[in-house]
Amino acid sequence: MVSISAMTIKERAKLVDKKLAELYPKPPIPLDHKDSYTLLVAVLLSAQCTDARVNKITPTLFASAADPFAMSKLSIDQINTIVRPCGLAPKKAQAIHGLSEIILNKHGGQVPNTFEELEELPGVGHKTASVVMAQSFGFPAFPVDTHIHRLAQRWKLTNGKSVTQTERDLKKLFPDKRWNELHLQIIFYGREFCQARNCFGLECPICKELFPNRKSKIITKKA
Repeated sequence: MVSISAMTIKERAKLVDKKLAELYPKPPIPLDHKDSYTLLVAVLLSAQCTDARVNKITPTLFASAADPFAMSKLSIDQINTIVRPCGLAPKKAQAIHGLSEIILNKHGGQVPNTFEELEELPGVGHKTASVVMAQSFGFPAFPVDTHIHRLAQRWKLTNGKSVTQTERDLKKLFPDKRWNELHLQIIFYGREFCQARNCFGLECPICKELFPNRKSKIITKKA
């Protein structure tokens, strides 16, 4: 039997997968939404903002405009006033207004369901597109935010060179049928046990089980 201290990366991934599935068998989508458009807007607003705060703001926003047509009728200043508590409001408001017009004019009012088309929208990067593809369209994707990037380094599942590299490494380690659920499970685990500025690879149950002899903090590389 292989000792824990001598685990291979695949063995570590298997343990992480098992523990997360036990802890969060059916993880909910943390951003409140009713369709692909409201999810897209909510994910865009969540950049450098907590999901909890976004969920406090979106009911007011969607009461005014819950579809691309209605949103395009609002001015950027009107959107900005509502979303200001989410931070980076001027850029986010401009992006929300712009992507709404593009969805109307180029996609017949429907949120596109390809990475290429989503990433052409203002304010929509690969991570946002991945969330929409996974959670709205059921396409296998592995959205990696800064916290997932940190945890993957603490668990030595990636070298942490970049978010892009972390996404590639995690996709190689886990079957694609697990990607959509697993990224949510990691998010919930990180919030509950392995916070960005708390665990540092020393405190949480998974970190301690993977590396019982680890003594020094893991200094993660920036996303």
